[in-house]
Amino acid sequence: MQTLENHGGKQNKINRNNITNHLIEYQLKIIGKTIKDVRNDEYWYVNNTMTQEQHDSFKKYAIPLLQKIFKFNKTKAIQTFGWFDLTYGLRINK
Repeated sequence: MQTLENHGGKQNKINRNNITNHLIEYQLKIIGKTIKDVRNDEYWYVNNTMTQEQHDSFKKYAIPLLQKIFKFNKTKAIQTFGWFDLTYGLRINK
């Protein structure tokens, strides 16, 4: 079962209401940051970058999770990930 850690250390189940926050936290964790680290940076998604390998790993995690939470087929999950990535995805460091 997928869980999302809240600020008190308690684990919450990932669902339709909190999956966006979970995926943001997950990609920040990949680069060694937390929500607290970027909270005051209006352009956090531009000022923080990840490698192509990190992005591929994030995508490999996110698509099956989207399929599970929303009961999407793979095509719809890939489309949804694309929208998430355009909106909240970190830039890829080339």
